[in-house]
Amino acid sequence: MSDAYDPADEGAKMSFAADMSYGDYLAIDRLLSSQNTLSEAHDEMLFIIQHQTSELWMRLILHELGVARERLGDGDYDQVFKILTRVARIFEQLNSAWDVLRTMTPSEYTMFRDALGASSGLQSHQYRLIEFILGNRNEALMKVHEHRPELYQMLENELNQPSLYHVALRVLESTLATTIRPETFQMRSPHNASNEVVEAWTVIYRNPAKYWNLYELAEKLVDLEDYFRRWRFNHVTTVERVIGFKRGTGGTSGVSYLRKMLEVELFPELWHLRGGL
Repeated sequence: MSDAYDPADEGAKMSFAADMSYGDYLAIDRLLSSQNTLSEAHDEMLFIIQHQTSELWMRLILHELGVARERLGDGDYDQVFKILTRVARIFEQLNSAWDVLRTMTPSEYTMFRDALGASSGLQSHQYRLIEFILGNRNEALMKVHEHRPELYQMLENELNQPSLYHVALRVLESTLATTIRPETFQMRSPHNASNEVVEAWTVIYRNPAKYWNLYELAEKLVDLEDYFRRWRFNHVTTVERVIGFKRGTGGTSGVSYLRKMLEVELFPELWHLRGGL
């Protein structure tokens, strides 16, 4: 029988009394001490970790989209394309997480639901920031953050700058030497589809070789929204499977509210132009 493998034989560092370790770098102790259940229910741990990991992925999405918006304004298309591809794949990862949560049955959820109080995903400031940076802006939804001035200010700051799609439309406008009406760039309200923007994007799609960067940008945005829509759809399906049509813990109509959100289009013109090609 061979001797047990010892990584030290190959030069691996094995003592970290005076050096930074994997756990130190990632703050693992702090991370793993954040799952504080409020009931004796077995499945509450699943519920907490599902949402905490989603918030971590959303943290990365915000990091990426902020840089994408900046680089797009600078004309750095290659970096923007890479980032948007990554964000779409993060949403794919978030989609897979619903499959794990759906292993929890309605009976198991009811064992700890009361412990949640009025807490709800509706109150996720990171999710709201993602919607805001992508262009789906609704000031009314900021009210749930008024008790946290620093979070409210983050949302306020986002509303005071162009969305990622606004920046894309400015590039479109400049490339085609056309003028898009100022009301299209309202920063504190949801973006509404515009026929003139549909026509401008149609020019790009009818001559992709001439306008390759904008054509590729448009498709990257569509890809991102595609995965984002799937995430929303899986959210609705999971909620309906677990609580049916009960009201949400945060007071919304639950499934009915989430179904309305499925109708929201982030980049509507990029979808509407396809029927006219």
